[in-house]
Amino acid sequence: MRKSRLEEAQKEIGAVFSALPNKVFRQKELSQILSANRSKWKLAQSTSTSGFLKFLVENMGFHKVVLDFPFRKETRYTFGEVSIYALLMELSPASYFSHYTAMFINELTEQIPKTIYLNSEQYKKTANSGYLEQDAIKQAFSRPVRVTSNFTTHEGLKIYMLNGKNTDNLGVIDIKSENGEILRVTNIERTLIDITIRPVYSGGVFEVLKAYKKAAGQASVNKIISYLKKIDYTYPYHQAIGFYLEKSGAYPESSIELIRKLKIEYDFYLTHNMEETEYSERWRLFYPKGF
Repeated sequence: MRKSRLEEAQKEIGAVFSALPNKVFRQKELSQILSANRSKWKLAQSTSTSGFLKFLVENMGFHKVVLDFPFRKETRYTFGEVSIYALLMELSPASYFSHYTAMFINELTEQIPKTIYLNSEQYKKTANSGYLEQDAIKQAFSRPVRVTSNFTTHEGLKIYMLNGKNTDNLGVIDIKSENGEILRVTNIERTLIDITIRPVYSGGVFEVLKAYKKAAGQASVNKIISYLKKIDYTYPYHQAIGFYLEKSGAYPESSIELIRKLKIEYDFYLTHNMEETEYSERWRLFYPKGF
């Protein structure tokens, strides 16, 4: 049987894609590559984008990946071996991995999470007023924490697309994975802050405490304080951070005292919706009984 023109150009098509640094493509990008190389590959004008995509999947080692998020369906084509992390990096140019995923990438957990958290920051809002009331804090933390519904499942993984507070990507770094992929992820200090704020996205408070222990000797408390001041959270999360530092037993008292220098004006809570609690006088912090 006579080969099609696409089959005759298979070697040249492969050479073009092998030379490209990117291995994840939108349909529009593949259509543009087809248009730019149509003459070189001696393809007929009738060769459609859909036919080209079908050929790539069936003959060129491409994979079609559909991530059906509730607010938007994302379709990508990958060339060769591409990890789920590298694939997700291409969904939003400024996105980065956070929470439990950042714990995993930064080696702050021994678990292999089945959930991935990718954060794309909100637009900048007006400056934080910094006004708090004790009753309002109590009411907020007596209820279950709000969890995003913007997630999908893929090959046994649950993938969350978060839309976090704007921080100008503070503490976000590039890390090269074992297979050479560049991943954007929060650094250790920023990760410790994020998982303190949202333990529900981080394996729970016990996993957060383990992360603090594993971060000892690597994390800079001065950098954590610097980040807290720049981000300017409404709630006094530094009280929870100080509690974790102390509870871990892995940080010198001099480092813990750096957190103590920040104002402690309110009773605060380690997490939301706790049934039975104990109280730390030093940090003015309620935490789960038996923690």
